[in-house]
Amino acid sequence: MTQALTFPSISAVGNIDAYIQAAKQFPMLTEEEEFRLARRFHDEGDLEAARQLVLSHLRLVISIARGYLGYGLPHADLIQEGNIGLMKAVKRFDPSHGVRLVSFAMHWIKAEIHEYVLKNWRMVKVATTKAQRKLFFNLRSMKPGSEALSPTQVADIAHQLSVKPEEVVEMETRLSGHDLALESGQDEDDAFSPIAYLEDNRSEPTRVLEARARDDLHGPALQSALAGIDERSRRIIEQRWLREDPATLHELAAEFGVSAERIRQIESKAMQKMRASLAPALAGA
Repeated sequence: MTQALTFPSISAVGNIDAYIQAAKQFPMLTEEEEFRLARRFHDEGDLEAARQLVLSHLRLVISIARGYLGYGLPHADLIQEGNIGLMKAVKRFDPSHGVRLVSFAMHWIKAEIHEYVLKNWRMVKVATTKAQRKLFFNLRSMKPGSEALSPTQVADIAHQLSVKPEEVVEMETRLSGHDLALESGQDEDDAFSPIAYLEDNRSEPTRVLEARARDDLHGPALQSALAGIDERSRRIIEQRWLREDPATLHELAAEFGVSAERIRQIESKAMQKMRASLAPALAGA
């Protein structure tokens, strides 16, 4: 029977180099030993057998994790996540299928590392769908250089990975971007950062009062002012000032069969009359 072994952790051995050396000390299992241990765990729930299966494959996790160092994440963290995948593989491994654990475990190890990379490579997720994940882990190696992909190259990559060309373009754009600090680390008053324009000031007291004043003006006072002008002038004011997508002078000129200058004159005269009507409400606001 194989001697019971203790599972090493990176924190326990001190650093990543010591961990790698410790992992290499555990012997590889023969096919017969692996089958026997897997059967003990699968049929009898022997946790010691499962531990020995995991220990004998730690070097596999280290090797796979090394392939993801290009994403700038700690090697130790990649290994730890890979170890989780290895333990999941051991739990699901059935030796009766005639496949060695090393072949079965590679999928689980990579899947766990992939999930970690996607969650931690950027503050904002860059890949959520199956196609995006495929592109995330293959696009950089498939690009011929650092230049932007040509339409022909986009089509070729899309064909090879069985994804849409627009998904290739979108992922290339995401990968070429970079994270931006919400707040500037500078002390200068003019230092500009996203916090300056992403800040929500809608609840600021002054803005709340201004919004209430605008609402009051858009209520009875405004309706009264509109009622005091003729129908054509009211139509022009409503189309020019009370729509989310204001009409142009030329559009209204075509509607009424007059020149754009004439529309401007009517608008100006109507605005003067409305200001006089709204003066008491404006003074109260």
